[in-house]
Amino acid sequence: MNTKPGNLFKKMHRWPGLVLAFILGYYAVTGIIMNHRELVSGTDISRNALPEQYSYRNWNNGAIKGSLQIGQDSILIYGNIGIWLTDSSFQHFAPWNSGFPEGSDNRKIFDVHQDPNRELYAATLFGLYAWNQADKSWKRFGISGGHERFVGIESIADTLYALSRSHLYKGRAEGVQTRFSILELPAPDGYENKISLFATIWQTHSGEVFGLPGKIFVDILGLITLFLCITGTIYFFFPGWIRRRNRKSGSPGMLPAINRWSLKWHNKIGAWTFVLLIILYFTGMFLRPPLLIAIARAELSPLKYTHLDQPNPWHDKLRDILYDPNENTLLLSTSEGMYDTKPYPLSPRQMPHQPPVSVMGITTFQPLEDGSYLIGSFSGLFRWHPDSLEVRDYFSGKIYREPAGGRPVGEYKITGAITHPGGGMYVADYEQGILPSPEAVSTMPFPQMPSEVLNESGMSLWNVCLEIHSGRFFRSLTGDGYILLVPLSGLLGITVLISGYLLWRKKYRHKP
Repeated sequence: MNTKPGNLFKKMHRWPGLVLAFILGYYAVTGIIMNHRELVSGTDISRNALPEQYSYRNWNNGAIKGSLQIGQDSILIYGNIGIWLTDSSFQHFAPWNSGFPEGSDNRKIFDVHQDPNRELYAATLFGLYAWNQADKSWKRFGISGGHERFVGIESIADTLYALSRSHLYKGRAEGVQTRFSILELPAPDGYENKISLFATIWQTHSGEVFGLPGKIFVDILGLITLFLCITGTIYFFFPGWIRRRNRKSGSPGMLPAINRWSLKWHNKIGAWTFVLLIILYFTGMFLRPPLLIAIARAELSPLKYTHLDQPNPWHDKLRDILYDPNENTLLLSTSEGMYDTKPYPLSPRQMPHQPPVSVMGITTFQPLEDGSYLIGSFSGLFRWHPDSLEVRDYFSGKIYREPAGGRPVGEYKITGAITHPGGGMYVADYEQGILPSPEAVSTMPFPQMPSEVLNESGMSLWNVCLEIHSGRFFRSLTGDGYILLVPLSGLLGITVLISGYLLWRKKYRHKP
């Protein structure tokens, strides 16, 4: 009777553990890399070495976010490919990335802006830049928070406003000589210090909840996971190798010593850390669908004395900025909806009528001639007028109705839009690439990506690790079943940890 639980624990630990050794191993490696994005930002992987789904076709995969006309026949297009200078027919392309560090993460552009003095500025993943006309290169501003993710830039006369994910900066527009000061955005009426449960679980999983020390601690748990995978695999195979070697030569060599050392430290380290590893695996399960859907709308108070407990009510909530000269109003797109405020005094007010925006954030925010705005995200592309109760689908012209179940993505997954010099625009879809809008002035298809752009547009190591870590990398092998890889791996990982600990307590803890 006493041996049955032990046998059950052994089976639950041994065979699932062997299957998971590879999966948890790559989770550990990719997770450690993802915890230090800026450190690895200079490393790219050629898209030719990746599955077909990551190849650029017709400017897909977020290649383009927007465009800016800087001359009669000069247009800058920007996005995940960096910044490129082209002509009004989009036929010839020249790189405009001098001054940015190497690596596509360092050239991930969210906005390019020209002030009334024709000075150029760029909002990027790792800082705010101005174009230095003297040496034809971009120069990063050394402002406080200069390595923040900047998402938008606007001008009001000679004043420049730059928006990061957490702060609004203001300065007199003087190109590379601009000096910025940080503006305090007050909390809106009815503000409650709440954050999403998703953000809490995410930062707990990465360790960021305790800042850099927390991330390093989680890195150590990743290394421990890798160690347990390797030593567990050694113990699975070595006893058989030792027996076969004994039968053939009578001398197993160093294999028994390696096997004993491996088993000893596999048991000890696993027993010491299994609770922490369970927390790590459990939180990871909720960062991808389908379990993500269960927590998507939940909110709670931030954990005290952690990185989540921020005095700034806008911490990591700001997504884009646009100035409306007719109303002398700044519009702020945030993770909690659309706000407006006068430039002075700043007093953000949540707008009563909201446009549909995916939880993944706004990707297109442009004024239209009739006073409405073009709003794009993975929910689709819409024409939104703040004073109207109607939101219309930009492609069909129909009134938007929120789909049943609140799907996170729509028919079109919008990543950007390019304004045509002659009027109208082209729209960028994540999967389909460039599409003509209903108001396009030309029926000519947008040119395919030229070789000079393709050759310089790799995929960052961080993004490759994210695709592997989330399971999307294996979509070509598993189809839509990839969505279950994360929750099933987490569940099996917890099973292996608990069964291994119970097996250790039963068999080894009281053994002399």
